[in-house]
Amino acid sequence: MLSSIRFLPFALLVTAAGCTGNQAQGTPGAPPPAQVKLVTAEPRPIETTSEFIATIRSLRSATIQPEVDGVVTRIFVRAGDRVRRGSPLVQIDAERQQASVRSSEATRAGTQADVEYWRRQVQRLESLLEAGAISRQEFDQAQNSLRTAEARLTSLDAQLEEGQVQLQYYRVEAPQAGIVGDIAVRTGDRVTSSTIITTIDEQAALEAYIQVPLDRAPDLRTGLPVQLLDASGGVMATNPITFVAPRVDDATQTVLAKSALAEVPPSVRVQQFVRSRIVWRSDPGITIPVTAVTRVSGQRFCFVAEPSGSGLVARQRPVQVGEIIGNDYVVESGVTAGDRVVVEGIQKIGDGSPITAE
Repeated sequence: MLSSIRFLPFALLVTAAGCTGNQAQGTPGAPPPAQVKLVTAEPRPIETTSEFIATIRSLRSATIQPEVDGVVTRIFVRAGDRVRRGSPLVQIDAERQQASVRSSEATRAGTQADVEYWRRQVQRLESLLEAGAISRQEFDQAQNSLRTAEARLTSLDAQLEEGQVQLQYYRVEAPQAGIVGDIAVRTGDRVTSSTIITTIDEQAALEAYIQVPLDRAPDLRTGLPVQLLDASGGVMATNPITFVAPRVDDATQTVLAKSALAEVPPSVRVQQFVRSRIVWRSDPGITIPVTAVTRVSGQRFCFVAEPSGSGLVARQRPVQVGEIIGNDYVVESGVTAGDRVVVEGIQKIGDGSPITAE
């Protein structure tokens, strides 16, 4: 027992000497700075927006219906054709109407002959009356016959003109220039004045109809930008609001806003539903990429590069973020303009880690 105690200090000295010798052999060097990608936070316009479903309508859109009844004998156009005003669209069987017009023309010719006859009679009887060869009554009867024939001729002229105008309705023509829609009838179909044959729309004169809820109606005004969005949310076109309805739609409790499309995306068609976004205002603000933000225990953080000696270190900083615009968060607090935010390489660093920009 005594011998063990006697040698204990010597063992401690040897151990201490060994430790001192290991430290003297070299201190492990600091780790190299992690390579990260930095983005400088800069002010940019932050838009306050609301998204709606808009309906595309044409300012010059026509629904084609015949003005007469009959059987379709010929169709001159196909769906998708571009037509001019007055171009023939559909021919309706007009034989019965043509026969009626020919009958009116024949009747008029006979009445015209009667008028010519009685005019000559009145001229002849007038000279006989002056010579005392006939009575006044006989002359008056001839004049009455002339007036009757002339009245009948006037009536037939109006009837013939009406028949000829009616005959024109059997060829349905385009009331405006535009693109022909789907043709709902076929050769041999019987149509009436209530039959919809097709539609004609002018693609260059389109409007977006947007029904805005009442809670946003006070902010509506002409001139506000309206963005038309594609399926992925990208902006296809931007046009201003050109009309705000003065009254509320009592069925939907919304206010109609219209935007005339001076800029028309190629994919937009009449009566199409499209995503739209009204930009209420644009204020300066700061955004940072979504990839720069991490979430720990319900709190969001980002790393900001700060100078340290001759290099940089990453400092973890809590941030408050708002909505996402594209691939960026809107920063409400925690990052100011000019801060250099780490956006790539976050998994390689911690608070206070030395970093270097790629």
